[in-house]
Amino acid sequence: MQRPAMPGWGPLGQGGNGAPQEPAITVLGLRARQWMVAAIVVGCVYLVTGTIAIGGVWAELHRDPTNAELEWAAKAEVAQRWRAWPAERIFPSKITYTAGQGRGEYASRTGIVPDTNCATGVDQGLAGPLLQQGCKAVLRATYTDRLQGIVVTVGVVAFADPWAADRAYKAIPGSRGPGSGGVSPALRAAPFPGTASARFTDTARQDRTSDRGGPYVVLTTSGEADGRPASAVRKERPGDPFAIAPQLGNAIARTLSAKALPDCHARGWKC
Repeated sequence: MQRPAMPGWGPLGQGGNGAPQEPAITVLGLRARQWMVAAIVVGCVYLVTGTIAIGGVWAELHRDPTNAELEWAAKAEVAQRWRAWPAERIFPSKITYTAGQGRGEYASRTGIVPDTNCATGVDQGLAGPLLQQGCKAVLRATYTDRLQGIVVTVGVVAFADPWAADRAYKAIPGSRGPGSGGVSPALRAAPFPGTASARFTDTARQDRTSDRGGPYVVLTTSGEADGRPASAVRKERPGDPFAIAPQLGNAIARTLSAKALPDCHARGWKC
């Protein structure tokens, strides 16, 4: 007699119907189908993460700048004006000043010095303190008053930031005044041939001033257009013939250090 077939029984590796079965493939305990599902999930996670990151970058690039960023941009723009602005903008052809009895007059520019070296723009005794604080340049231009009797050379000393400029300003050595044979150390005089300032040399310097605005120290040195040596002036004259000088220096310092409203889309701004 034959033994009746029992359900689910058969030769090794066969099912109840005798058909061979594929052995299950597993890696690290997971079947192939499970690995496929895991790969799809990981891919979706990366896709979502990438989308969020791209969205964050887009939002960062297109958001309005913060107040702190605008302040930084304004300070950075001011600190670059000494080389970003044309020389004629730093030293306008005419500057208003107040003469005796409150009359408004115009000082006229006779020339702009092309050399901006810190060591050659001022006397040696003044170059030291400026260079110690990181002087970047000394820009100079010369003006005369309306009557062309007084000559003033204005110098803009550029620094990296207002703190360096302030330290340099406080370190400027004292100078001798009118009637004592000249002023020193001071800004170097800048005469221009063929103009009313042609005779204004270092020996003709009779007065000097200093001012500060932002990252700039503004110096002036002044004398008379006839070029008379300061040593020839033995006594002070009535009034202040060189009152024009600090007014010119202050006007230039104010313009250079005035913070403008940042325009992140305009040339010259870095937001």
